[in-house]
This record gives sequence, structure tokens and C-alpha cells, in this order.
Amino acid sequence: MILNQIVRNKSDYKTDMSSEKPLRSFVKSISWRIIGTLDTILISWLITGTLSMAFAIGSIEMITKMVLYFFHERVWNTIKWGK
Repeated sequence: MILNQIVRNKSDYKTDMSSEKPLRSFVKSISWRIIGTLDTILISWLITGTLSMAFAIGSIEMITKMVLYFFHERVWNTIKWGK
């Protein structure tokens, strides 16, 4: 599903300069999740006092929110408002 978005017909993006390529959205989702996950780990560590629990929470959160962010970006990329 995600792979289909990434390798989709690339000619669409050569003619529509207001649209981001799926690979760009994917890379943005990874970079944002690294920042967000570090924040979650830090907050979890402060609340639980346990570093292993903080990393467990952060690792689960990283995967789920990266997927959610990718699809959020793709949906917003189809909305013409503000472009």
C-alpha cells in the first residue's frame, strides 16, 4: 500500500509542480518521527522513571505515527486549498 504510493506513476509529478512526490512525503515522515519519538521517549522516561519502558513506548509510537503521518501528508497533498 505505501510502496504503491512511492512507486506510483512518476510522470504525474513532472507536470504538476504543486504536488510533492510520495518519496518526499516518506522521507519527511521519517525525519519528523525521529524528532517526535525522541520527545516521546524523553517524556515517557520523565513520567515512568524507567528508560526501558520509555524506549518501548517510543518504539511503538514511532511506527504507528510514521504511517499515520505519511497518509496524512498524501491526503493533504490532494487538497487544492492554499496551493
